[in-house]
Amino acid sequence: MNKVALVWSNLFRRKVRTFLTLFSVLVAFLLFALLRTIVSSFEGGVELVGVDRLNVSPKYSIIDPLPLSHMNEILSVEGVSGIAQQSWFGGSYQDPINFFPKFPVQPRQYFDMYSELIIDPAQLDEFERNRIGAVVPVTMAEQYEWEIGDRIPIEGDIYIKADGNKLWEFELVGVYEAPDGTFLSSAFLFQYDYINEAISEPLKSTVSWFTVRVENPDEAAEVASRIDAKFENSRNPTRSATEAEFTRQFASQLGDIGLMMNAILSAVFFTILLLTGNTMSQAFRERIPELAVLKTFGFSDLTVSVLVLAESILLCSLGGALGIGLAVLISDAIAPQVEALLGTFVLSPAIIGSGMLLAVLLGVVVGLVPAIGAKRLQIVDALRE
Repeated sequence: MNKVALVWSNLFRRKVRTFLTLFSVLVAFLLFALLRTIVSSFEGGVELVGVDRLNVSPKYSIIDPLPLSHMNEILSVEGVSGIAQQSWFGGSYQDPINFFPKFPVQPRQYFDMYSELIIDPAQLDEFERNRIGAVVPVTMAEQYEWEIGDRIPIEGDIYIKADGNKLWEFELVGVYEAPDGTFLSSAFLFQYDYINEAISEPLKSTVSWFTVRVENPDEAAEVASRIDAKFENSRNPTRSATEAEFTRQFASQLGDIGLMMNAILSAVFFTILLLTGNTMSQAFRERIPELAVLKTFGFSDLTVSVLVLAESILLCSLGGALGIGLAVLISDAIAPQVEALLGTFVLSPAIIGSGMLLAVLLGVVVGLVPAIGAKRLQIVDALRE
Protein backbone atom coordinates (compact mmCIF):
# COMPACT_ATOMS: atom_id res chain seq x y z
CA MET A 1 0.00 0.00 0.00
CA ASN A 2 1.17 3.51 -0.77
CA LYS A 3 2.53 5.07 2.41
CA VAL A 4 0.61 8.34 1.89
CA ALA A 5 -2.63 6.41 1.49
CA LEU A 6 -1.77 4.42 4.61
CA VAL A 7 -1.28 7.60 6.64
CA TRP A 8 -4.54 9.05 5.29
CA SER A 9 -6.58 5.93 6.06
CA ASN A 10 -5.15 5.68 9.57
CA LEU A 11 -5.93 9.33 10.25
CA PHE A 12 -9.61 8.87 9.43
CA ARG A 13 -10.15 5.45 10.96
CA ARG A 14 -12.08 7.18 13.79
CA LYS A 15 -13.87 9.80 11.71
CA VAL A 16 -15.84 11.55 14.47
CA ARG A 17 -12.79 11.97 16.70
CA THR A 18 -10.64 13.13 13.79
CA PHE A 19 -13.17 15.68 12.56
CA LEU A 20 -13.68 17.11 16.04
CA THR A 21 -9.92 17.46 16.50
CA LEU A 22 -9.58 18.89 13.00
CA PHE A 23 -12.27 21.46 13.79
CA SER A 24 -10.46 22.48 16.98
CA VAL A 25 -7.20 23.01 15.09
CA LEU A 26 -9.09 24.91 12.38
CA VAL A 27 -10.56 27.32 14.94
CA ALA A 28 -7.15 27.84 16.56
CA PHE A 29 -5.50 28.83 13.27
CA LEU A 30 -8.49 30.92 12.25
CA LEU A 31 -7.98 32.94 15.44
CA PHE A 32 -4.22 33.04 14.88
CA ALA A 33 -4.55 34.49 11.39
CA LEU A 34 -7.20 37.08 12.26
CA LEU A 35 -5.60 38.25 15.50
CA ARG A 36 -2.15 38.52 13.94
CA THR A 37 -3.70 40.55 11.11
CA ILE A 38 -5.23 42.95 13.65
CA VAL A 39 -1.85 43.44 15.34
CA SER A 40 -0.19 43.92 11.95
CA SER A 41 -2.78 46.56 11.04
CA PHE A 42 -2.04 48.54 14.20
CA GLU A 43 1.70 48.33 13.58
CA GLY A 44 1.28 49.23 9.92
CA GLY A 45 -0.67 52.36 10.84
CA VAL A 46 2.20 53.49 13.02
CA GLU A 47 4.76 52.94 10.26
CA LEU A 48 2.86 54.97 7.66
CA VAL A 49 2.31 58.20 9.60
CA GLY A 50 4.07 61.50 8.84
CA VAL A 51 7.46 62.04 10.46
CA ASP A 52 7.12 65.83 10.44
CA ARG A 53 3.72 65.99 12.15
CA LEU A 54 2.70 66.21 15.79
CA ASN A 55 -0.68 65.52 17.33
CA VAL A 56 -1.73 67.87 20.11
CA SER A 57 -4.51 66.27 22.14
CA PRO A 58 -6.07 66.77 25.60
CA LYS A 59 -3.67 65.76 28.35
CA TYR A 60 -5.95 63.54 30.40
CA SER A 61 -8.43 61.94 27.99
CA ILE A 62 -8.99 61.86 24.24
CA ILE A 63 -12.70 62.56 24.82
CA ASP A 64 -12.01 65.97 26.41
CA PRO A 65 -12.33 68.85 23.90
CA LEU A 66 -9.72 71.54 23.33
CA PRO A 67 -10.69 75.18 22.72
CA LEU A 68 -10.29 76.38 19.15
CA SER A 69 -8.40 79.37 20.54
CA HIS A 70 -5.41 77.08 21.18
CA MET A 71 -4.72 77.15 17.44
CA ASN A 72 -3.18 80.63 17.24
CA GLU A 73 -1.18 80.05 20.40
CA ILE A 74 0.27 76.82 19.00
CA LEU A 75 1.18 78.58 15.75
CA SER A 76 3.24 81.05 17.76
CA VAL A 77 5.43 78.28 19.23
CA GLU A 78 8.98 78.16 17.89
CA GLY A 79 9.47 75.33 15.39
CA VAL A 80 5.81 75.11 14.27
CA SER A 81 5.25 75.71 10.54
CA GLY A 82 1.60 74.71 10.11
CA ILE A 83 -1.51 73.49 11.90
CA ALA A 84 -4.83 71.77 11.19
CA GLN A 85 -7.76 71.08 13.48
CA GLN A 86 -9.76 67.86 13.66
CA SER A 87 -12.71 66.60 15.67
CA TRP A 88 -14.13 63.12 16.18
CA PHE A 89 -17.73 63.46 14.99
CA GLY A 90 -19.05 59.96 15.65
CA GLY A 91 -22.48 59.44 14.13
CA SER A 92 -23.76 56.77 11.77
CA TYR A 93 -24.79 56.44 8.15
CA GLN A 94 -28.08 54.52 7.67
CA ASP A 95 -27.01 51.76 10.07
CA PRO A 96 -24.43 51.77 12.91
CA ILE A 97 -22.69 48.84 11.21
CA ASN A 98 -21.66 51.24 8.40
CA PHE A 99 -18.80 52.64 10.44
CA PHE A 100 -16.22 55.05 9.09
CA PRO A 101 -14.39 57.98 10.76
CA LYS A 102 -16.04 61.37 10.25
CA PHE A 103 -14.05 64.58 10.77
CA PRO A 104 -15.23 68.19 10.60
CA VAL A 105 -12.22 70.12 9.23
CA GLN A 106 -11.12 73.37 7.63
CA PRO A 107 -10.81 72.14 3.99
CA ARG A 108 -7.76 74.03 2.74
CA GLN A 109 -5.99 73.73 6.07
CA TYR A 110 -6.53 69.95 6.21
CA PHE A 111 -5.32 69.18 2.69
CA ASP A 112 -2.30 71.44 3.14
CA MET A 113 -1.38 69.45 6.24
CA TYR A 114 -1.86 66.04 4.62
CA SER A 115 -0.07 66.64 1.35
CA GLU A 116 -0.13 62.92 0.56
CA LEU A 117 -3.87 63.22 -0.14
CA ILE A 118 -4.68 63.82 -3.80
CA ILE A 119 -7.80 65.81 -4.69
CA ASP A 120 -8.83 67.72 -7.80
CA PRO A 121 -8.19 71.45 -7.15
CA ALA A 122 -11.65 72.35 -8.47
CA GLN A 123 -13.25 69.89 -6.05
CA LEU A 124 -11.21 71.31 -3.17
CA ASP A 125 -12.41 74.81 -4.11
CA GLU A 126 -16.01 73.59 -4.11
CA PHE A 127 -15.47 71.83 -0.78
CA GLU A 128 -14.23 75.11 0.67
CA ARG A 129 -17.15 77.08 -0.82
CA ASN A 130 -20.06 74.71 -0.13
CA ARG A 131 -21.22 75.00 3.49
CA ILE A 132 -22.62 71.45 3.57
CA GLY A 133 -19.96 70.00 1.27
CA ALA A 134 -18.17 66.74 2.02
CA VAL A 135 -15.35 64.77 0.40
CA VAL A 136 -14.55 61.08 0.79
CA PRO A 137 -11.87 58.62 -0.36
CA VAL A 138 -12.39 57.13 -3.81
CA THR A 139 -12.71 53.66 -2.26
CA MET A 140 -15.48 54.81 0.09
CA ALA A 141 -17.44 56.40 -2.75
CA GLU A 142 -17.21 53.13 -4.66
CA GLN A 143 -18.18 51.06 -1.62
CA TYR A 144 -21.37 53.03 -0.93
CA GLU A 145 -22.01 53.83 -4.61
CA TRP A 146 -21.97 57.58 -3.99
CA GLU A 147 -21.66 60.07 -6.83
CA ILE A 148 -20.82 63.77 -6.89
CA GLY A 149 -23.94 65.71 -5.92
CA ASP A 150 -25.46 62.98 -3.75
CA ARG A 151 -26.96 64.02 -0.41
CA ILE A 152 -25.60 61.92 2.46
CA PRO A 153 -27.51 61.91 5.78
CA ILE A 154 -25.52 61.29 8.97
CA GLU A 155 -27.22 60.83 12.34
CA GLY A 156 -25.15 62.49 15.04
CA ASP A 157 -24.59 61.12 18.53
CA ILE A 158 -21.88 63.47 19.84
CA TYR A 159 -22.61 66.61 17.84
CA ILE A 160 -26.30 67.51 18.01
CA LYS A 161 -27.84 70.72 16.67
CA ALA A 162 -28.88 73.43 19.12
CA ASP A 163 -32.56 72.70 18.36
CA GLY A 164 -32.09 69.03 19.32
CA ASN A 165 -32.07 67.69 15.75
CA LYS A 166 -29.56 64.85 15.32
CA LEU A 167 -29.73 64.62 11.52
CA TRP A 168 -26.96 66.23 9.49
CA GLU A 169 -27.10 66.32 5.69
CA PHE A 170 -24.02 66.66 3.52
CA GLU A 171 -23.53 67.04 -0.22
CA LEU A 172 -20.73 65.03 -1.81
CA VAL A 173 -18.62 67.54 -3.72
CA GLY A 174 -15.42 65.59 -4.27
CA VAL A 175 -13.33 62.47 -3.81
CA TYR A 176 -9.68 62.10 -2.91
CA GLU A 177 -7.00 59.45 -3.13
CA ALA A 178 -5.18 58.42 0.04
CA PRO A 179 -2.34 56.02 0.85
CA ASP A 180 -3.46 52.65 2.16
CA GLY A 181 -2.73 51.70 5.72
CA THR A 182 -3.81 54.81 7.68
CA PHE A 183 -7.02 56.43 8.86
CA LEU A 184 -6.57 58.86 5.96
CA SER A 185 -7.80 56.15 3.59
CA SER A 186 -11.23 56.00 5.23
CA ALA A 187 -12.07 59.50 6.51
CA PHE A 188 -15.36 61.24 5.68
CA LEU A 189 -14.52 64.98 5.71
CA PHE A 190 -16.88 67.95 5.95
CA GLN A 191 -16.96 71.63 6.94
CA TYR A 192 -16.15 72.42 10.57
CA ASP A 193 -17.86 75.81 10.30
CA TYR A 194 -21.15 74.16 9.29
CA ILE A 195 -21.10 72.06 12.45
CA ASN A 196 -19.82 74.79 14.77
CA GLU A 197 -22.53 77.26 13.71
CA ALA A 198 -25.31 74.76 14.38
CA ILE A 199 -24.30 73.39 17.80
CA SER A 200 -24.38 74.92 21.26
CA GLU A 201 -22.19 74.72 24.36
CA PRO A 202 -20.15 72.92 25.60
CA LEU A 203 -18.79 71.69 22.24
CA LYS A 204 -19.10 74.99 20.38
CA SER A 205 -15.71 76.35 19.22
CA THR A 206 -13.86 73.26 20.41
CA VAL A 207 -11.92 70.53 18.61
CA SER A 208 -10.71 67.04 19.48
CA TRP A 209 -7.06 67.59 18.54
CA PHE A 210 -4.67 69.61 16.43
CA THR A 211 -2.21 68.27 13.90
CA VAL A 212 0.97 70.36 13.81
CA ARG A 213 3.70 70.43 11.19
CA VAL A 214 7.20 71.02 12.52
CA GLU A 215 9.95 72.79 10.61
CA ASN A 216 12.57 70.19 11.53
CA PRO A 217 11.45 66.58 12.22
CA ASP A 218 14.61 66.02 14.27
CA GLU A 219 13.36 68.62 16.74
CA ALA A 220 9.82 67.21 17.01
CA ALA A 221 10.26 66.20 20.66
CA GLU A 222 11.48 69.67 21.64
CA VAL A 223 8.59 71.35 19.81
CA ALA A 224 6.12 69.01 21.53
CA SER A 225 7.56 69.97 24.92
CA ARG A 226 7.26 73.69 24.12
CA ILE A 227 3.60 73.30 23.14
CA ASP A 228 2.73 71.38 26.30
CA ALA A 229 4.62 73.86 28.47
CA LYS A 230 2.58 76.70 26.98
CA PHE A 231 -0.68 75.18 28.22
CA GLU A 232 0.59 73.44 31.34
CA ASN A 233 -1.17 75.77 33.78
CA SER A 234 -4.26 76.42 31.67
CA ARG A 235 -7.73 74.91 32.06
CA ASN A 236 -7.03 72.79 28.99
CA PRO A 237 -3.52 71.30 29.22
CA THR A 238 -2.25 69.35 26.24
CA ARG A 239 -0.23 66.26 25.45
CA SER A 240 1.79 66.50 22.26
CA ALA A 241 3.45 63.61 20.47
CA THR A 242 4.56 62.56 17.02
CA GLU A 243 1.89 60.93 14.88
CA ALA A 244 3.50 57.53 15.44
CA GLU A 245 3.46 57.98 19.21
CA PHE A 246 -0.09 59.34 19.11
CA THR A 247 -1.22 56.23 17.25
CA ARG A 248 0.43 54.03 19.87
CA GLN A 249 -1.16 56.05 22.68
CA PHE A 250 -4.56 55.75 21.05
CA ALA A 251 -4.15 51.99 20.82
CA SER A 252 -2.84 51.78 24.39
CA GLN A 253 -6.07 53.31 25.67
CA LEU A 254 -7.71 50.15 24.38
CA GLY A 255 -4.97 48.13 26.07
CA ASP A 256 -1.71 46.58 24.91
CA ILE A 257 -3.05 45.08 21.69
CA GLY A 258 -0.04 42.86 21.03
CA LEU A 259 0.05 41.54 24.59
CA MET A 260 -3.67 40.77 24.61
CA MET A 261 -3.54 38.97 21.28
CA ASN A 262 -0.49 36.94 22.28
CA ALA A 263 -2.12 35.97 25.58
CA ILE A 264 -5.24 34.77 23.76
CA LEU A 265 -3.22 32.82 21.20
CA SER A 266 -1.02 31.24 23.88
CA ALA A 267 -4.07 29.99 25.77
CA VAL A 268 -5.67 28.69 22.59
CA PHE A 269 -2.59 26.84 21.37
CA PHE A 270 -1.81 25.37 24.77
CA THR A 271 -5.33 23.92 24.82
CA ILE A 272 -4.98 22.64 21.25
CA LEU A 273 -1.62 21.09 22.12
CA LEU A 274 -3.20 19.11 24.95
CA LEU A 275 -6.26 18.16 22.91
CA THR A 276 -4.38 17.07 19.80
CA GLY A 277 -1.70 15.32 21.85
CA ASN A 278 -4.38 13.32 23.65
CA THR A 279 -5.98 12.40 20.31
CA MET A 280 -2.71 11.17 18.82
CA SER A 281 -1.75 9.25 21.97
CA GLN A 282 -5.13 7.54 22.03
CA ALA A 283 -4.87 6.68 18.34
CA PHE A 284 -1.38 5.26 18.92
CA ARG A 285 -2.52 3.05 21.81
CA GLU A 286 -5.41 1.69 19.75
CA ARG A 287 -3.10 0.73 16.88
CA ILE A 288 -0.24 -0.89 18.78
CA PRO A 289 -1.06 -4.40 17.41
CA GLU A 290 -1.41 -3.00 13.88
CA LEU A 291 1.97 -1.29 14.11
CA ALA A 292 3.49 -4.58 15.23
CA VAL A 293 2.00 -6.27 12.16
CA LEU A 294 3.56 -3.60 9.94
CA LYS A 295 6.95 -4.38 11.48
CA THR A 296 6.29 -8.08 10.92
CA PHE A 297 5.69 -7.33 7.22
CA GLY A 298 9.12 -5.74 7.00
CA PHE A 299 8.53 -2.09 7.81
CA SER A 300 11.54 -0.77 9.70
CA ASP A 301 11.32 0.91 13.10
CA LEU A 302 12.12 4.25 11.48
CA THR A 303 9.45 3.84 8.79
CA VAL A 304 6.75 3.02 11.34
CA SER A 305 7.70 5.98 13.52
CA VAL A 306 7.69 8.31 10.47
CA LEU A 307 4.20 7.07 9.53
CA VAL A 308 2.92 7.94 13.01
CA LEU A 309 4.62 11.34 12.95
CA ALA A 310 3.33 12.04 9.44
CA GLU A 311 -0.20 11.34 10.63
CA SER A 312 0.14 13.99 13.32
CA ILE A 313 1.68 16.52 10.92
CA LEU A 314 -1.05 15.85 8.36
CA LEU A 315 -3.78 16.42 10.94
CA CYS A 316 -2.33 19.73 12.15
CA SER A 317 -1.36 20.95 8.67
CA LEU A 318 -4.80 20.18 7.27
CA GLY A 319 -6.48 21.98 10.17
CA GLY A 320 -4.07 24.90 9.85
CA ALA A 321 -4.62 25.23 6.10
CA LEU A 322 -8.41 25.16 6.47
CA GLY A 323 -8.31 27.67 9.33
CA ILE A 324 -6.03 30.09 7.50
CA GLY A 325 -8.02 29.68 4.29
CA LEU A 326 -11.21 30.54 6.14
CA ALA A 327 -9.44 33.53 7.72
CA VAL A 328 -8.56 34.83 4.24
CA LEU A 329 -12.24 34.69 3.23
CA ILE A 330 -13.38 36.36 6.45
CA SER A 331 -10.72 39.09 6.28
CA ASP A 332 -11.76 39.93 2.72
CA ALA A 333 -15.41 40.13 3.80
CA ILE A 334 -14.89 42.35 6.85
CA ALA A 335 -12.02 44.46 5.48
CA PRO A 336 -14.18 47.47 4.46
CA GLN A 337 -15.56 47.82 8.00
CA VAL A 338 -12.30 47.12 9.83
CA GLU A 339 -10.16 49.33 7.59
CA ALA A 340 -12.29 52.30 8.61
CA LEU A 341 -10.69 52.04 12.05
CA LEU A 342 -7.37 50.24 11.57
CA GLY A 343 -6.28 51.18 8.07
CA THR A 344 -5.28 48.32 5.76
CA PHE A 345 -6.62 44.96 6.93
CA VAL A 346 -5.00 42.29 4.78
CA LEU A 347 -3.91 38.79 5.74
CA SER A 348 -0.33 39.02 4.53
CA PRO A 349 1.76 36.20 3.01
CA ALA A 350 4.05 36.45 6.06
CA ILE A 351 1.16 35.61 8.40
CA ILE A 352 0.01 32.77 6.14
CA GLY A 353 3.54 31.37 5.95
CA SER A 354 4.17 31.63 9.69
CA GLY A 355 0.79 30.02 10.34
CA MET A 356 1.55 27.01 8.18
CA LEU A 357 5.01 26.68 9.72
CA LEU A 358 3.40 26.77 13.16
CA ALA A 359 0.95 24.06 12.05
CA VAL A 360 3.80 21.78 10.99
CA LEU A 361 5.69 22.44 14.24
CA LEU A 362 2.54 21.70 16.23
CA GLY A 363 2.22 18.40 14.36
CA VAL A 364 5.83 17.51 15.14
CA VAL A 365 5.47 18.33 18.85
CA VAL A 366 2.17 16.46 19.17
CA GLY A 367 3.34 13.41 17.22
CA LEU A 368 6.86 13.13 18.62
CA VAL A 369 6.01 11.05 21.69
CA PRO A 370 3.79 8.54 19.80
CA ALA A 371 6.44 8.33 17.04
CA ILE A 372 9.17 7.49 19.56
CA GLY A 373 6.85 4.92 21.13
CA ALA A 374 6.23 3.35 17.71
CA LYS A 375 9.97 3.17 17.01
CA ARG A 376 10.68 1.41 20.30
CA LEU A 377 7.75 -0.98 19.93
CA GLN A 378 8.69 -4.66 20.28
CA ILE A 379 6.75 -6.99 17.98
CA VAL A 380 6.22 -9.78 20.52
CA ASP A 381 5.06 -7.45 23.28
CA ALA A 382 2.83 -5.47 20.93
CA LEU A 383 1.03 -8.56 19.57
CA ARG A 384 0.06 -9.49 23.12
CA GLU A 385 -1.84 -6.20 23.53
